[in-house]
Amino acid sequence: MTLRYVTTNPGKVREAEEYLDEVAALDYDYPEVQATGLGPIAAHGAREAYRYAGEPVIVDDAGLFIEALDGFPGPYSSYVENTLGVELTGRVAREAVDEDAVARAAFRCVVGYCDGDDFAATPEPVDRGERRGQDLAADDRDTATTDAQVAGGDDLPVKLFTGVVPGRIVAPRGDGGFGYDPVFEHDGTTFAEMDAAEKNAVSHRGRALAKFAGWFAER
Repeated sequence: MTLRYVTTNPGKVREAEEYLDEVAALDYDYPEVQATGLGPIAAHGAREAYRYAGEPVIVDDAGLFIEALDGFPGPYSSYVENTLGVELTGRVAREAVDEDAVARAAFRCVVGYCDGDDFAATPEPVDRGERRGQDLAADDRDTATTDAQVAGGDDLPVKLFTGVVPGRIVAPRGDGGFGYDPVFEHDGTTFAEMDAAEKNAVSHRGRALAKFAGWFAER
């Protein structure tokens, strides 16, 4: 069975192929919901994509969460990148902490999977849609709802898998990658200074996909 990955980015598909045997891109532009956590956004996208494709799909949503800015830009990372820009966002983050203090941040990714069927209880959460429209916290709680808490929802269930990479915001370095990669340092190296293999080995998306792949193998 070929799993459909909702993306137009071939790099995402190549990364997913490191963890999944058969995966192919699905070009489907779904309207994103507004939420302060990644989980509801990924769940909504997976739900809409499954209704469109009629076959198992995965969707991911990712963002940069800066501690000194209360998690901003988080789910709004793409919009902030296109409006404020990466360098200005990084400068604001560094200026928000005391001199010589570390501007801590984390890249987060949530992968949502939907195949139209329900899921047996596992540590990973299930979103059944009844939280849509609520203001959810922009931290791990956006994917920490238990099966018992979401039981009774009447929408398509979506299984969620989270990947997190801790780091800090620094002055831009490196010519590779994209987005916030030049200002995000992990273990002394910015993502923009890593080649594709190095970045994929530690990436938030890779960590979420690895969790998903381990679960999916038993699905």
